[in-house]
Amino acid sequence: MQDKWQLFQKFLITQTSEISVTDFLINSAIIVVLMLILRWTYLKCGKSISNRRSFASNFILLAFATMLIISIVKSSLALSLGLVGALSIVRFRNAIKEPEELAYLFLCISIGLGLGANQRNIVVIAFLIIVAILWARHFLSRKSEKQNLYLTISSASPGLIQLNTINDIVRKNFIAAELKRFDESNHLIEASFLIEIKHAKNLQDCKEELQKISPDVKVVFIDNKGY
Repeated sequence: MQDKWQLFQKFLITQTSEISVTDFLINSAIIVVLMLILRWTYLKCGKSISNRRSFASNFILLAFATMLIISIVKSSLALSLGLVGALSIVRFRNAIKEPEELAYLFLCISIGLGLGANQRNIVVIAFLIIVAILWARHFLSRKSEKQNLYLTISSASPGLIQLNTINDIVRKNFIAAELKRFDESNHLIEASFLIEIKHAKNLQDCKEELQKISPDVKVVFIDNKGY
């Protein structure tokens, strides 16, 4: 029994394979190109109204880190077992607001896993198919040019207009709206939204509808292409 345990320990220590530097550099170049394409695709085709530019900047780091981990642990069974123990201690948390963001993160991890395992052909073919599907969905949707704006509505007459009324009017006039901030006092009510619009006319319609309820309503629209 002791001989078997010593043999197993020897297997864990000696069962290693040298990582090819050439393969690693080739995979690194491929992953940079694929992540740049994916980032550009997400910025153009993504439907999330969160800060897409900031979110997409993490694609290269996530995919490269995944590829590096797989490239290292696949060379040794002991390292693989150590990775399982490490992941049971470390917990990764990320604020995912929409399912689309989670799908792109899984795609980045999948690409990193595939290249870490030197499955270049499958990874590249699968990536091209997925990107083609994303662009096809984008063009077939036949939606007008969308724009994301930061909308702030304020009024010095809190008694005339309430948050529920503001929220209903905003959601009625725009494709999507997300309440970001709300302040109310005896002399002022203010609400801020991140909105997505189809046409500039929607802005005027929203403003006129709000001013019918409270004439002193002030509406501010700020274009932020980072969203």
